[in-house]
Amino acid sequence: MDLRALEQEIHVLNQSVRLLQLAEGGFRTSLDSVMLAAACPAKSGDHVLDLGCGVGGASFCLTYRCSDIRLSGVEWQTVYCDLARRNAVLNQVENRCDFICTDIRDFNPSQKPIFDQVIMNPPFRESGDHTPSPDELLAVANGHQDNDLTLEDWIKAGHRLVKNGGGLTIIFPVDGVDRIIRLMGKMFGAIEIIPLWSRAGIEAKRVIIRAIKDRKTPARIHAGLVLHELDGSYTEAADAVLRDGRGLFV
Repeated sequence: MDLRALEQEIHVLNQSVRLLQLAEGGFRTSLDSVMLAAACPAKSGDHVLDLGCGVGGASFCLTYRCSDIRLSGVEWQTVYCDLARRNAVLNQVENRCDFICTDIRDFNPSQKPIFDQVIMNPPFRESGDHTPSPDELLAVANGHQDNDLTLEDWIKAGHRLVKNGGGLTIIFPVDGVDRIIRLMGKMFGAIEIIPLWSRAGIEAKRVIIRAIKDRKTPARIHAGLVLHELDGSYTEAADAVLRDGRGLFV
């Protein structure tokens, strides 16, 4: 069977970014990927690492907004990593992107941290705390059902790989905020919390957390972003991120 028959091409950022993904099953590129990229405070010349990059949804949204950064992605599922490499070609950024197929705990490109920024969209659940999806790829993406990888492993990998004074940006469900801050401990400071409100007056379900390695600056909470109007359409601020690729509090 031609595996490419199992793929589909989607577009984000007003069709400016092209993404091949599996047509059925597995992890789906979503609003989370776009928001994660928008919140990364990368600047000119930075080298950014996308941990658990999947097919590169966040990676290519970020390289679209920041046209002069270098990006590396780490993904342990071969099918996703292969798609990320092909997506780099589709988006004409293969000369400044590289994707490595390995476990995030094993990735160590240098004896010292080399990345200015690290972004991640970790699995929302850990093995044993939920009923896994019958779709094997989706089950792994949601919670690594056959792997002992934990949220602590993700935070430690980010700390190990980012430079001193470099940034870590995470998107995660709100109910995990306390765990993430606790795990960051003394490794990160200057924590910023950016709630993503589905509608005004409704509790946020997603949050973006940014932090800086080895900083002691106090935490702060941003006003956040309201995604939808009452009629279901995107707010003007959300539309600027989702269609125009504008940065989010950067």
